[in-house]
Amino acid sequence: MAKKQQDFAKEDERLEEVNETLTGAGKWIEDHATLISCVVAAIAVVVLGIYLINQKVIKPHAQEASNENAKAVVYFMAGDFDKALKGDDAECIGFEAVANEYKHHQQGELAALYAGICYFEKGEYEEAANYLKRFSADDLNIDPAACQLLGDAYVELQEYGKAAKAFEAAAKSGNDLIAPMSLKKAGLVYLHEGKKSQAKHAFETIKADYPASNEAQDIDKYIAIAQ
Repeated sequence: MAKKQQDFAKEDERLEEVNETLTGAGKWIEDHATLISCVVAAIAVVVLGIYLINQKVIKPHAQEASNENAKAVVYFMAGDFDKALKGDDAECIGFEAVANEYKHHQQGELAALYAGICYFEKGEYEEAANYLKRFSADDLNIDPAACQLLGDAYVELQEYGKAAKAFEAAAKSGNDLIAPMSLKKAGLVYLHEGKKSQAKHAFETIKADYPASNEAQDIDKYIAIAQ
């Protein structure tokens, strides 16, 4: 009986401690009500500021960039890469300007991709690589294609290590069309560099993972070369 009374007493002590803690917390809130109100107000201002920036700055800029890209695409499709890049001194400012002025927007990155393609077509591979490096997108078609073109630019510049790295990055996408193409390009670069084991691995990956691809049709020949 005495033990039960002790247990009850301990339980009462714990409940009293909890009550004191809660009471203390409530008193702290009362004592700091002004501070809490200021903090809540500050958070609300930040949230509102982010919303206004998004609505008044980011979205309008993104639309402007999209409109400018559309003008440059007209010249791009016509094969006039100079005007696509630099603009026409009238309505179109060109991909370079869009890529630089709107570089923090998705449309700015898209302009960088177009600029990279334009320079590649013009045979100016260093400029092509500089712009292609700036592009990234969560797209299983566009992103690996851009990586592959970046690898092609590095091949033209005889920067074979960077080329292989770009081709490998494109291959990691798993894209059924681009991945086997990039693996074969990587394998050929490795062969050129005398890295036969890495070349063999690239070619064998094509055979194992992409047996229906065009690259797989004569891949045994390249595997044999890499032995």
